Amino acid sequence: MRIFYEQKIQEVCRAFKFPHKIQATAIIYFKRFYLQWSVMEHHPKHIMLTCVYASCKVEENHVSAEELGKGIQQDHQIILNNEMIVLKSLDFDLIVYAPYRSIEGFIDDMDDLHQTANSEVDTMMLTDAPLLYTPGQLALAALYKSNSALSVLDFERYLESVFSRQHFDCPVEQFIQIISSINHLVSQLQLPGTKEMRHADRKLKHCLDPSSSSHDDHKKKEKKSKHKSKRTASDAQLSDCENIRPACFILVPSSTEGVTFTRYGSSGE
Repeated sequence: MRIFYEQKIQEVCRAFKFPHKIQATAIIYFKRFYLQWSVMEHHPKHIMLTCVYASCKVEENHVSAEELGKGIQQDHQIILNNEMIVLKSLDFDLIVYAPYRSIEGFIDDMDDLHQTANSEVDTMMLTDAPLLYTPGQLALAALYKSNSALSVLDFERYLESVFSRQHFDCPVEQFIQIISSINHLVSQLQLPGTKEMRHADRKLKHCLDPSSSSHDDHKKKEKKSKHKSKRTASDAQLSDCENIRPACFILVPSSTEGVTFTRYGSSGE
């Protein structure tokens, strides 16, 4: 009988589209209540509704007693009359930890495994492994390596379950050797740097178009020649400036009436 009304709690919560947490809290309240009372003393139909109402309050998803009673065509006053009895029977210990949050934690671990495995596949695609192995083998190799770092599941047992469902011909031990070979290819991967690629690109350009190399050399020589000409002209101007002596004026008295300015220039006068 108790299980029947626990199932009704789930139906009511689904009808009102309450979160799973409210459903779980209401069922725990209901179970704990009947650890102290008999169905002969309090009708489960009334206590069921009161437990749903109390769980909505505790989980901060407020629904009035009138709204709850109207939704399931029951007198809301019954809910209010039994509220204090239920709370006292629970010793006002109303915090409930449901399994749903734990599921989220496990799923988060699986999400981490998923993301790490995707990164491993990204690296595998840069090797020759996609040409040598099937997509399923690459996927399991990525999961194997990711799980080695995160330790989310027992991978060998998981492989056994996969093989039993898919009816693979090769044994698990042989497949683990394939995984090791794939991971060895990944470990040998070396990504070239920008400097190395520039050097290789110049060589490739010369191989594809040898004339472009001589043209580039000619442009470099022209640029160097222009730079040298500018530098020579600049040095010549600097030399001319060094040979020019600044003009000066000397006051030479020519008579008693005035003073004559005699100029000595750079020509050696």
